[in-house]
Amino acid sequence: MAHKNLLICLTVVISVALTAGSAAAQDDGLPKSLAEAVKMEAADALPRTALYDAPKSLAASKPGALLKHEAFDGYDLPKGARAVRILYHSQNDRGRDVATSAVVLIPAGTAPAGGWPVIAWAHGTSGVARQCAPSLMKDLYYGEEGLMPMVRAGYAVVATDYHGLGTDGGHQYIDKPAQTNDVVFSIPAARKAVPELGARWVVDGHSQGGLAAWGVAELEARRHDAGYLGAVAVAPGVGLKSLSQHLADPGAASFYLDYFAYAIGHMSPGFKPSDMLTGQALARYHDVTTKGCWDYAYASYLGDTTPPKLKPGWDETPAAKRLFTTDAAGEAPLGGPLFVIAGEQDHSVPLFAVRETVAKACKAGATLNFRVYPGLDHDPTMDKSTPDQLAWIADRFAGKAAGNDCPAAAK
Repeated sequence: MAHKNLLICLTVVISVALTAGSAAAQDDGLPKSLAEAVKMEAADALPRTALYDAPKSLAASKPGALLKHEAFDGYDLPKGARAVRILYHSQNDRGRDVATSAVVLIPAGTAPAGGWPVIAWAHGTSGVARQCAPSLMKDLYYGEEGLMPMVRAGYAVVATDYHGLGTDGGHQYIDKPAQTNDVVFSIPAARKAVPELGARWVVDGHSQGGLAAWGVAELEARRHDAGYLGAVAVAPGVGLKSLSQHLADPGAASFYLDYFAYAIGHMSPGFKPSDMLTGQALARYHDVTTKGCWDYAYASYLGDTTPPKLKPGWDETPAAKRLFTTDAAGEAPLGGPLFVIAGEQDHSVPLFAVRETVAKACKAGATLNFRVYPGLDHDPTMDKSTPDQLAWIADRFAGKAAGNDCPAAAK
């Protein structure tokens, strides 16, 4: 499920903003038809329980409050590990109170003195429909791609679904403030549900979640949470405007046009899909955003050689500009260390976009670590860099200084 590195061999590389898994077209893990995609998603799906139903009002609680929790044994976890699902009080990008679901993964064995060290996990694109919550998938969407190694390494993982995935209310796709809030407010709620969690934590995110992790680093410059130690942003979805310009080429990756229109519409409710999309992209919009998740969306465009047309000037509309501005990174101060990771051959979030954002942050006075992995595409970057992520995280919990790669990165 998580290994979907989509490399479409076209005269123009199709670059996409935020996927937990773009994959090589020949990858056997990808669906070969829409019918196969439906079967794959059904085989991995878990039934939604009453936990995901929000209270009628959140007025009696504050952001970070635990609303519900339940132990759950239906995931594919490392031996001895266990899981607790939670529903908690969060906020959207405009500060409106919302309910968000998450799962807390607890390692095997007994918690160390001071409690389990915590990684707040921010996932990449799983879809935009309610059923696309990773906590409603047997493999939690990422499985062995970074996620389970974190648990085996002795970290409790608090993995938010993001509001609107699992819960009702609509997912604010690639909305940095909304996903940042979902990550930050998941931590105190998880501690209420699982008291053996420690006070100290880091955030680690990939793609859409990499942007959220960067957002947490920016937010912590203002919040100053006592237990926060730093952020890891793997292939963060930055440079959305430049990335979106490649999406109108024919190929399976064209479904991201539908996801982008969905994101803009949820951020600016007056924006309609027809303000951006025409042709097959508009015709498929409803199905792609409601009937399935990543596999379904990918398979919906298989074999399509007709370039989806975009309405001229859509990216200059106030709604589109709001998305690009809201999701900008590298301009705000950072709270604590930041480790940015990029793949040299990433065809979803190209290296130039990450490098430009890192350079911008460095010139603005940030202190960060930056590493490029030669020859790696989007998901392999997450997978192959996991040992380095865990080593960097271990150093933060050990109190070691993170150093600064900005003198070289800012050039």
